[in-house]
Amino acid sequence: MITLAEAKALSQSKLTNFVIDEFRKSALLDSLPFDNTVKPQGGSTMAYVYNRVTTLPTAATRAINSEYVAQEAKTTPFTVNLKVFGGAFQLDRVIIKNEKQVVDHVQFQLAQKILATRALFHDMFINGDSGVDATAFDGLDKAVTGSSTEIIPAAAIDLSSSSDMDTNWKVFLDTLRSMRAKLDGSPTLYVMNSDMFAAFQSVMDRAGINLASKSNYGDEVLTWGPSLIMSLGDKPGTSTPIIETVNGETSIFAARLALDGVHGVSPDGNTLVEQYLPNLQLPGAVKTGEVEMISAMAVKATRSAGVLRRIKLI
Repeated sequence: MITLAEAKALSQSKLTNFVIDEFRKSALLDSLPFDNTVKPQGGSTMAYVYNRVTTLPTAATRAINSEYVAQEAKTTPFTVNLKVFGGAFQLDRVIIKNEKQVVDHVQFQLAQKILATRALFHDMFINGDSGVDATAFDGLDKAVTGSSTEIIPAAAIDLSSSSDMDTNWKVFLDTLRSMRAKLDGSPTLYVMNSDMFAAFQSVMDRAGINLASKSNYGDEVLTWGPSLIMSLGDKPGTSTPIIETVNGETSIFAARLALDGVHGVSPDGNTLVEQYLPNLQLPGAVKTGEVEMISAMAVKATRSAGVLRRIKLI
């Protein structure tokens, strides 16, 4: 297992450490453990095979001279294929060499490409569906849809105005805690869009619950008990929220990040993120730089992730 913090500790490169630090500004990526055991087996994919616990074990009493009723925990085999994602930028070598008074263009483009790659990971973490896009890994939405931890209220919980929030904040908290109770442990984090993030804070204000701020992340992140509260931001290169509000309603996702819960997957020995800088020693006027990740996500236990749907914001 490896985390971004551990990958940084193993690196001797200042540039690699800068790239890792930029990815760690995401509370999700900073908290996510990666099982870095996948080895290429030839072909065009790298597969990670695991068993997801889908039926929990039971226990019971028995009378003397009688037997227990046999029951086994059940697992379902899943295979996830690691996906390659990131981006490239190009700059003329004249700009790279001579234009540094206002901005270092290589550093600027590298930082911007990291932001976009981070956002793409966030998007796939929630919305990824390899059945729709073969280059994407499957996300939480696909994993929890139809499961016992998908909570869909019969009527939308209306938080769309201050007065509606005054009326419905208790229902919201009760329903959110009902979803939390179905999980197999405290969520490491709850993720939502920015509008829901603001509404969440307003609900907690009404409930008299203090949400502590975490200043070690680049984005605003709050804590509620042992859990992080995070706005997941927008899809890369757009102003479209990763967790969308559709017909006025949105969702909150929860995940327990651990190797027996929700975790990332990466190649054996991989440093999680790679960067390739323009090489000024090679011929060619236009130089290319790249940022790249090779990763996927696994959900080891069905109850390690959940979602509360039908929260009305508009």
